Amino acid sequence: MVTQEEKTNKQFEQVIGECRHLFESKLHDYGASWRILRPQSLTDQLFIKAKRIRSLEIKKESLVGEGIRPEFIALINYGIVGLIQLSEGFRDTVDKTPDEALALYDKYALEALELMKRKNHDYDEAWRGMRVSSYTDFILTKIQRVKEIEDLAERGEGVTVSEGIDANYMDIINYAVFGAIKLSEE
Repeated sequence: MVTQEEKTNKQFEQVIGECRHLFESKLHDYGASWRILRPQSLTDQLFIKAKRIRSLEIKKESLVGEGIRPEFIALINYGIVGLIQLSEGFRDTVDKTPDEALALYDKYALEALELMKRKNHDYDEAWRGMRVSSYTDFILTKIQRVKEIEDLAERGEGVTVSEGIDANYMDIINYAVFGAIKLSEE
């Protein structure tokens, strides 16, 4: 018999597989053009996606024709790109081949999966009892925290007790995966 945690792990891996396929397709079309993005620009891109989700949740209508789930997928991919950029730094030109970019993608996707497994064990599948709109709000909160940390860094200050940008990106990825799973189940 499959446990609930095993089901979550499989669903998480399926969503990440879907995200990876899209990432790989975009690498084919655009290369690793995202290597040019500075961290603040990635944070703003995450903000735009999360705000659109919240807007669609409130308005219940999309005039563009794309729904909420594709935005969760985008949050996952941009979150992973954010982790890569934090680790590798930004560049003025594309400096990663598609294979190198995919290897980095896989590294951070696996780290997100492992973090989710640890947290899901400790929280005992609590995410299943949450509303999708709560994931959106938590993601927006994490993005606001990242903005604050970035602003502190620009002033030459650091955080005193808070987790770093990378931890917030990981949480954004995981909440977005949970949103994508929930929307697939509905």
